[in-house]
Amino acid sequence: MRGVWGVVLLAACSAPAAQRGNPSDEIATMLRRSATDWNRGDLAGFMGDYARDSLTSYVSGGHVQYGWQALYDRYQANYFAAGKSRDSLAFEALRVRVLTPDFAYATARFRLLRGDSLVASGPFTLVLQKQGDRWRILHDHTSADPKP
Repeated sequence: MRGVWGVVLLAACSAPAAQRGNPSDEIATMLRRSATDWNRGDLAGFMGDYARDSLTSYVSGGHVQYGWQALYDRYQANYFAAGKSRDSLAFEALRVRVLTPDFAYATARFRLLRGDSLVASGPFTLVLQKQGDRWRILHDHTSADPKP
């Protein structure tokens, strides 16, 4: 599954262009685009925000997975396979901390909705690197909220 901070709802709509040179705005715009890609079924677009290498890491549910391709395959099998139901993705409560001009981390919450029903939600942390003119996710640590 990202400035002005408080609660920022990043809706799944077309993202306006980010102000160049403002990492927080650029990362917020990237996450809005990412949710839009997810919601329209564009796995390649969604995965375009992750660094395409073998060290890209994803942590969730007590497991660590390495590699862009392995993560792509996981999303393909679990969410984008033919016949699979994919819930609508949104991000909220985004905070970005710029560490250097080319490195930042972001914390936020994801929400997966099926119609008006919340299916899953939880916090996540991203470690990002500016690569060329785009921010890319090097590490994604996502946790699910406990089920009520």
